[in-house]
Amino acid sequence: MVNEIDSESLSQRLTDTEDVLLVDIRTPAEIAQGMIPDALQLPMHLIPIRMSEIPKDRDVVIYCRSGARSYQACAYLMQQGYGRVLNLRGGIIAWARHGLPIVAPED
Repeated sequence: MVNEIDSESLSQRLTDTEDVLLVDIRTPAEIAQGMIPDALQLPMHLIPIRMSEIPKDRDVVIYCRSGARSYQACAYLMQQGYGRVLNLRGGIIAWARHGLPIVAPED
């Protein structure tokens, strides 16, 4: 069972400057359309070879466009021993729908 967080809860945690790592697993073309501020860009297919960049000692929120791919990524990471991964329910679509900030990716 993958743990999930909704946009409002995530926004509140980021506002409270809690130690949360955001990971955007969308493709570079999707990310070019905008991303949640301060997210780590890690395309889904690279997770197995870049897993060392994902800490096990803090909460990690993974998101994609709609929440489907990130759900799969969370399930995969949990199988690899990650206990603190959360799926952003509804993905960046839900985030944007709530009027939360989206920024252009930095080159």
